[in-house]
Amino acid sequence: MSKQRIAILGAGPSGLAQLRAFEAARRAGVQDLPEIVCYEKQSDIGGMWNYTWRTGLDKNGEPVHGSMYRYLWSNGPKECLEFADYSFDEHFGRAIPSYPPRAVLKDYIMGRIDKQAISKYIRFECPVRWVSHDDSTGKFTVTVMNHQTGQQESSEFDYVVVATGHFSTPNMPYFEGVEQFPGRVLHAHDFRDALEFKDKNVLLVGASYSAEDIGSQCYKYGAKSVTISYRSNPIGFDWPQGMEEKPLLAHFEGNVGYFTDGSSKAFDAIIMCTGYLFHFPFLPDELRLQTHNCLYPDNLYKGVFFQSNPKLIYLGMQDQYFTFNMFDAQAWYARDVMLGKIALPEADERRQDMQHWLSHYAAQTGCNAAIDFQAGYIRDLNNATDYPEFAVEKQADLLKEWLLHKQENIMGFRENAYRSTVTGTMASKLPARWLDIKDDSLESFMSLDFAENKAFDKVD
Repeated sequence: MSKQRIAILGAGPSGLAQLRAFEAARRAGVQDLPEIVCYEKQSDIGGMWNYTWRTGLDKNGEPVHGSMYRYLWSNGPKECLEFADYSFDEHFGRAIPSYPPRAVLKDYIMGRIDKQAISKYIRFECPVRWVSHDDSTGKFTVTVMNHQTGQQESSEFDYVVVATGHFSTPNMPYFEGVEQFPGRVLHAHDFRDALEFKDKNVLLVGASYSAEDIGSQCYKYGAKSVTISYRSNPIGFDWPQGMEEKPLLAHFEGNVGYFTDGSSKAFDAIIMCTGYLFHFPFLPDELRLQTHNCLYPDNLYKGVFFQSNPKLIYLGMQDQYFTFNMFDAQAWYARDVMLGKIALPEADERRQDMQHWLSHYAAQTGCNAAIDFQAGYIRDLNNATDYPEFAVEKQADLLKEWLLHKQENIMGFRENAYRSTVTGTMASKLPARWLDIKDDSLESFMSLDFAENKAFDKVD
């Protein structure tokens, strides 16, 4: 009998979690593992964490995947994304603050990966062009463009794992008059450097995490003013002077934006923080997940297995309070199904299970309930596998604290510290206000004196 073949589409956090899951099985002595091929569009692993100055198209003419910006810091506690099998203590050898910058988090994520062990599985610069399924053979055919050879190539697989993410295809709305706006108009996907907006009046359209974080970035790096326009409800934080919220934008006249409350203001730049589309141009309709950003997409058994063809696996397609450790939970479960350790029930039973979760999700009200819902989902997955314990319920409590700290001080919440649920280590504190730490490179951040935990003033 020929060896099973598995295609993993994407080598970002979800795809790497799947590779790591199989590597963990190999190290545990599991024999006759499937043949794995991971197709990655970019030239390196990391997915969204590969910061690039490029926007629009990459060097091969493919859409740029990453939405990462230069001065991004973690906007949630690192203790809530800590890998159960690779702690921050193990990586850095000492306590670090709970909200590290982008380069520090990337260093941690990559630290767990044995590049030599997994690189043999990955084919870089190979965006997927098409996936089809033959009902008679039960096999998938995956066609990719190999930009390293300049040739398209196709191969057959028993399972396909879609780990391409859902935060890279911008949802770009239209507002009357925007085509006459004389300044820069961009989506958050193309935001790279807050210094571009120093001394500028910036309008952000949208009222979710992108708007609050990009707005904070622009304020930190010297924007003249930041206005956030919301559709339904304001974000509602106690913004510092120079930042304000307005109801929905109605239209533009030149560089002046008019809002539905009758107010208006002149702007130098517009950043659309209006979310992303689920976009799988390489999948036919019968295999394509059709959903919106939510905590439990329909038609995915256990949030992972495509109902009409459960050998098609989707990782990381949920809206996310939890991130890396949730991807691990999904990847370990998916691995055990592919290895035959967990048997999938029949379609009717899968539908009943999905309906249970969908009904539970529909009954949730408020952020705390949503956090508990996602924690319960992860617990359900972890209880079925050998993934190490990481006290997901305690991490849920930390996320609730995080929400309170943001309400208390949106510009200072990153100065709080939390205790690891994996090692019990208390995070160190930043030695200065987040607003005052402008150089957040890995080298500069790790050279800060965390030990002294000096007192610093709160934002006015």
